[in-house]
Amino acid sequence: MYAIVEIAGHQYKVRQDQQIYVNRVEGNEGDALSFDKVLLTDNDGAIEVGAPVIEGIEVGGKIVSHLKADKVIVFKKKRRKGYRKKNGHRQAISLIEITSIGKGGAKKAAPKKKEEAPAAPKAEAKSNDDLSSHTVAELREMAKDKGVTGYSSMKKDELIAALS
Repeated sequence: MYAIVEIAGHQYKVRQDQQIYVNRVEGNEGDALSFDKVLLTDNDGAIEVGAPVIEGIEVGGKIVSHLKADKVIVFKKKRRKGYRKKNGHRQAISLIEITSIGKGGAKKAAPKKKEEAPAAPKAEAKSNDDLSSHTVAELREMAKDKGVTGYSSMKKDELIAALS
């Protein structure tokens, strides 16, 4: 059985008892981890694909150690200018052992959809206080409905004066 799981922003194909290097994860050595962003599982030919993730499946792991990756040399040069820069970088990584792939207990609740009330038609405002609360785009729409000419180049104050 294997699974494709998202860990620290990257996707990995993992099997049980496999050790993988990932970007540094929070926790101490020996801590147990669980990853619920499982994108695909294959259980002896029975493939299950998530959209985008599979609900209820979890990959369990354990932090074996924290270490640094091999050094990457960054060398910059501009020819005939005497410009040379040499920098090095060692990425912080963690060694994780996959302990289990399977059911993860309780499913996460689906996000609730907000019920939207039907939009009421906007009443045209007559006073300056009400007009100043509208955006320029709304004021231009009102000016267009009233038949004001040259409304497209007017500023907000000019639109309010023309509509008053």
